[in-house]
Amino acid sequence: MRILVAHNTYHYRGGEDTVVDAEIALLKRHGHEVCLYQRHNTELEHLTSLESGLSTLWSRQTVADMLRLHESFQPELIHAHNIFPLISPSLYRIARKLGIPVVQTLHNFRLVCPQAMLMREGRSCTDCVGNVPWRAVLRRCYRGSITQSAATSAMLGLHRLLGTWQHDVTRYIVLNQLCRDIFVDGGLSIEKMRIKPNFVDANAEPEWLERHGGVFIGRLSPEKGIDVLARALQDLPELRIEVYGKGPLQYMVERTAGLDYRGFHSSESLTQRLHRAAYLVMPSIGIESFGLVAVEAFACGTPVIASRHGGLLELVVHGKTGLLVNPGEPEALADAIRYAETHPLEMRRMGMAAYQDYLARFTPEHNYEQLMRIYDDALASLPLPAIDTSNYAEARAGR
Repeated sequence: MRILVAHNTYHYRGGEDTVVDAEIALLKRHGHEVCLYQRHNTELEHLTSLESGLSTLWSRQTVADMLRLHESFQPELIHAHNIFPLISPSLYRIARKLGIPVVQTLHNFRLVCPQAMLMREGRSCTDCVGNVPWRAVLRRCYRGSITQSAATSAMLGLHRLLGTWQHDVTRYIVLNQLCRDIFVDGGLSIEKMRIKPNFVDANAEPEWLERHGGVFIGRLSPEKGIDVLARALQDLPELRIEVYGKGPLQYMVERTAGLDYRGFHSSESLTQRLHRAAYLVMPSIGIESFGLVAVEAFACGTPVIASRHGGLLELVVHGKTGLLVNPGEPEALADAIRYAETHPLEMRRMGMAAYQDYLARFTPEHNYEQLMRIYDDALASLPLPAIDTSNYAEARAGR
């Protein structure tokens, strides 16, 4: 199969980028031809506010690139990941005109929340789910900017009105039942939803001896709860948690007693540390759509201390594969970390159960079978009308 993968990368590398790379490698390993259409947010530095806003609504460059790739690569299917803000929904419209089915993985909640994380002022927020997202503009939800919030909200509203989400995407991949329910509440078709979690390619079996300490791995930003972890450690003055990653709160991490900042490391280095860690801490305030690093920990036999909401609630079984605490409560997080430090045998038992859960649900082989069923389902859908690609003006106009 010839598969075109489309992805707009972020300023700070995160779980979505890791998933895209892993799925491409998995597809190639099984003999598929894969072409990556990638754009990066650094392109925004060369655009005016007006140009970036218009690109969010409709990208002429994406249309032109898709026509070129249709002729040179001739994809049978497009698998889109992040399309915001540079690729834009124009990808879906031109794909439909070309008769190419589109599978869209919904890694975050952008299609129902302009800010994408269902979070506002340190709390979960679903005010825009299923509604016109005018509140996000007034509240400056996206990057604290009324202009950027307006552009994002306009994109969501316009393409909802045009029926883009309903008619131009063949199948949606959601990561769990929770995500499916939220997107259905937001107006997406349940018939087009397919649940497929992310996966981790484990290169070695876990080692159960010589484990010590806790680690935090992820973007250093408010929604990840790094400040909650910092406050929790005030009750544990003798303890230090290693922190790996980068992001806007790096300065806070570097200045906080109890947080041992180790910088940004390669995935191989992080895997080695997880194999030796006693536990992973994920104190997310924002609703995680999945929580890839938790599965990475499971693959290393490492239990997870996580917030009791979102995708983490569906991943971690309290007392079996880790510990769950109420989000945003540093005292509860401190109690869980204290338990982990004083009950190493129990944490090792949870780590063993976490590894068995990984083998049962999150291996590449299991994920490949799920992905192929979704691709076959998309390809078997009713054929879409193709256009004469020589009529470039009509395709760019989107008529």
